[in-house]
Amino acid sequence: MMAFEDTTSAVDEPKSARLEARTQPSVKDAIHRAATLSGVDVSSFVVSAAYKAAQATLESHKVTVIDSEADRQAFFDALDSPRKPTQRLANAYELRRKLIANAD
Repeated sequence: MMAFEDTTSAVDEPKSARLEARTQPSVKDAIHRAATLSGVDVSSFVVSAAYKAAQATLESHKVTVIDSEADRQAFFDALDSPRKPTQRLANAYELRRKLIANAD
């Protein structure tokens, strides 16, 4: 049996936020059985698993890997000498600015 690791234990905040989810009965039953086998309640099991997946997803989006030297060079050249925005991009930016300004 794998030991349960509460990935949220290091978070020093009160538990005041709620999560709700609808799922199929068989999925709920599997989660309940797994939580029971791990010796924790369903809520702790689900929140810990979701938090671990969220951390992994956030971490994977922090890093950009450019494998080839040619691609790295093209990337840094584009940063050093960006092209002038096209009219289409300028129009899109202006539309975004108007929509954001009118969002209130």
